Amino acid sequence: MAKLTPQKLDEMRNRKGRARRDWIRVGLSTCGIAAGAAEVYERLRAEKEKRGLEIDIERCGCAGQCYAEPLVEVCVEGTPRVVYGRIGVDQVLEILDTHVLGKRLLNDAIYQVKAD
Repeated sequence: MAKLTPQKLDEMRNRKGRARRDWIRVGLSTCGIAAGAAEVYERLRAEKEKRGLEIDIERCGCAGQCYAEPLVEVCVEGTPRVVYGRIGVDQVLEILDTHVLGKRLLNDAIYQVKAD
C-alpha cells in the first residue's frame, strides 16, 4: 500500500468535487503551546466568530520548526500558502486584516511559502 501524503489527500478531496475553503492552521504541539500558540489559536477563533468570517481555523501538530513557534499557516484563495513564524496574539488582527481580508502577505513574519 502506498503512503498517503498530504498532497495525495488534497488530490482525493478535489476529485470528489469538494470546494476548497480558506483556512488557517496553528501548530499546537508542545513546543507551540510553550511558545504561546494556544493563545494565538483562541484569539483567531474568537475574532473569526466576532467578525463572522468564512474561514476554517484548525489545529495541527509539529512542523519541525520549533525555533519559530508559534507557527501559523494561512491558505487563502488568491494568495500563496504561507507559514508565519513567531506569531503573537497581537499579530492575529494583522493576519486577518492584511492577509485574509486584504490578500496581502505580512513579509516580516514569513518563514515559508508553500507551493500548492
